Amino acid sequence: MANLLYVDNSNVWIEGMRVAAVASGAAPDIVTAMNGHIVDYGWKLDFGRLFSFAGGQHADVKRAVLYGSRPPENDSLWAVARNKGFEVIVHDRNVENKEKKIDVHIATDIVADSYELLDVDTDEITLVAGDKDYVPAVERLLKRGITFEVVFWAHAASELRIACSRFVSLDQYLEHLRLSPQVS
Repeated sequence: MANLLYVDNSNVWIEGMRVAAVASGAAPDIVTAMNGHIVDYGWKLDFGRLFSFAGGQHADVKRAVLYGSRPPENDSLWAVARNKGFEVIVHDRNVENKEKKIDVHIATDIVADSYELLDVDTDEITLVAGDKDYVPAVERLLKRGITFEVVFWAHAASELRIACSRFVSLDQYLEHLRLSPQVS
């Protein structure tokens, strides 16, 4: 059995900062954190821990892809993600500085890979994102008998949580997924 892992970087990171804000008491609940744009900027995601938590051992992962927006030239984020085992796909933001193309690119890759890389009888797909935009792709793949797991924060879209084969909440792993400060 192998896993194909797809991660929406901005989605998991921003929502993780909101969950961290609630955990630290900066917001009373996730709805308040979302509506008030309250985040814990000190919470950073450890890509290696996310890879092993959501994807498994490197030998068990056929493809692991991290999608996101192009960072500034001096940003080392994508190099770190590549070093931890992810293939990185970036898109430029639009003229209004909004992230575009990410969800569609992820859904397109998942469907294409389900035909080109996946063994329907033994492999599974894991998505680390929480948008209900993925529901049509999930439902289509489930009809083909593909196991489709979603790993995300507990406040993921209810339609997505219901549609997938299995939903795993990251909330209880918030500290495990936190990037430890580097000691010099």
